[in-house]
Amino acid sequence: MECRILSIGNELLIGDTVNTNASWLGDVLTEAGVDVTHIYTIGDDLERMKEILSDALSSTDLIITTGGLGPTHDDITKRAVTELFDCELVLKDSVLEFIKEVFKKRNIPFSKSNYHQAEVPDCCEVLFNTQGTAPGMWFDRGSVRLAVLPGVPHEMKHLVNEKVIPKVRAINGDTEFRRSHYITTAGIGESTLSDEVVGPLGDVLPKHVSVAYLPSPQGTRIRISAYGSSDNEINARINPVRNHIKQQAEKYIIGEGKDLDLAKAVGDLLEDRDLALGTAESCTGGYLSNAITDIPGSSRYMMGGIIAYANQIKIDQLGVLSDDLNEYGAVSKPVALQMAKGVAERLGADIGVSTTGIAGPGGGTEEKPVGTVWIGFWSKEEHFALKARFTNDRLINKERSAAVALEVIRRSILGIEEMPYGLKKQPA
Repeated sequence: MECRILSIGNELLIGDTVNTNASWLGDVLTEAGVDVTHIYTIGDDLERMKEILSDALSSTDLIITTGGLGPTHDDITKRAVTELFDCELVLKDSVLEFIKEVFKKRNIPFSKSNYHQAEVPDCCEVLFNTQGTAPGMWFDRGSVRLAVLPGVPHEMKHLVNEKVIPKVRAINGDTEFRRSHYITTAGIGESTLSDEVVGPLGDVLPKHVSVAYLPSPQGTRIRISAYGSSDNEINARINPVRNHIKQQAEKYIIGEGKDLDLAKAVGDLLEDRDLALGTAESCTGGYLSNAITDIPGSSRYMMGGIIAYANQIKIDQLGVLSDDLNEYGAVSKPVALQMAKGVAERLGADIGVSTTGIAGPGGGTEEKPVGTVWIGFWSKEEHFALKARFTNDRLINKERSAAVALEVIRRSILGIEEMPYGLKKQPA
């Protein structure tokens, strides 16, 4: 089954709203054995919408639209499909009563325009939306199906999971579907991982399996995808590739699974080893602590953090020597070392980690350009710092500094001597 996705709304084109719906749909549909061939993003343009829908109806199996089902004048999706299919809008009493009840619970006045949300084309099957006020619609047009869905992400996802995917599976029957398995790595670049660590996959890559490397500031995920008619068949195709990659890249792998997070992997290690962590942040400004405490249950191993942005705070709260600040500057090995040890001692943590650097875009010098970062680590077993050089982008520098700090913690707990991205330990 081939599918085209149509995302509707001026806000998507001018940058007011990021189109996360299309990427989510692509992922879910692919997993269901649907081949997404086109993704369109268009504004609130009636004729353009009808043109794209008309073309898709003659050349694909499934069309999914998101957006344009609200009560305001710019919500024109229903009008487009009604005109395209020569249907009439009719008031759906069950939908109207549900919408009124929603407004009543929220203590919001029910306006005349809200009646329009209960109107649907008389040639569609209503996809009842229990998560919002705009119902979805399903059209059967011979061999082509059209799903018209709201643009609010959680409403759209609910209708796709509960209504659309079951219909798709019923249509597809026992045809092959696709599954992907994810291996997450950290502290190694994409090209180094693929070329030097994993190496060529020709001898272990079956016909129905593909491998992709997906880099991010946290690291690189490896996606292994395969088609098959059952989970057992897909697993049989994926496992030889999975086992090969795990054997080659073992020390860089933080875990498996699509949603695995580096902070979660580090948190699990800290909890398993009954270790407490403290963070001292300058250039990351709390970004590292936020990543750690985003994980539910992080209070079991996260003692706390000190954002020591000003030098005086480094002195007063972390015990950094003023002479070292004057001689070496805040972005230096001695300061990173003292920050890491200081936060561990003051918070009673087993491990202290620190970040101090020049996030940018200004503040750099010839000796210490923008993107220069020192990361400090302290435990009873070892005390060292790493010097890294990232980019000229402030947010990326904060993301990468936090990611490297997390990976330093992970590797130190596991006793892996090699540091992320080939950075060298500089002992205290």
